[in-house]
Amino acid sequence: MTIVRRAAAHLDAPPGGAPPDGHPPDHVLVAESVAVPERFTPLFERHAAAVHHYLARRIGPVAEDLLAETFLVAFRERHRYRPERVDVRPWLFGIATNLLRQHVRQEKRRYRALARDAAEPAVQALPTDEAAERVDARSLRRELAAALAALHRRDRDVLLLAAWADLSYPEIAAVLEIPVGTVRSRLNRARRITRAALSVRTTAEEPS
Repeated sequence: MTIVRRAAAHLDAPPGGAPPDGHPPDHVLVAESVAVPERFTPLFERHAAAVHHYLARRIGPVAEDLLAETFLVAFRERHRYRPERVDVRPWLFGIATNLLRQHVRQEKRRYRALARDAAEPAVQALPTDEAAERVDARSLRRELAAALAALHRRDRDVLLLAAWADLSYPEIAAVLEIPVGTVRSRLNRARRITRAALSVRTTAEEPS
């Protein structure tokens, strides 16, 4: 738990994860930590902020608890990590996403509450092009929040790993253990639903 608390001190740092010059890359630290557990600590310092940011967008205040659990699971499973399969950063996002599955109802309630809240700030639309895959959940549009709540959990996971964790198709496929083709089909379906929800709003706002 000491390692997790040390990582929590970095939550206000900007999301990132590139090792400083002269420092070992992530996969080396994971390998070394199997024999020397303290070598895992820099991974928390590098990635805690980004993972927390992703979790907070999806689940709100529970994010800190899930952050701690994410890294504890990663620490326990570090001997199973294979760098040829996936980089450490997406590996951590995959663990976080798996843990979110225990809170599906809570996540859906969060989106529904945002959808009902007329005072929620105006928002960026969820990107529909591969060229723009980032969105700020702090400004979720009511229609978008409702669309996210309506998505099947599997489709929502793929959409938000692409949009909010900035993972590539192969990375999403690796962390969710599904084929890349399945990633594409789920992402296309989720985008259609969210695009339709947002186009309804646009149409409604057009002057008559």
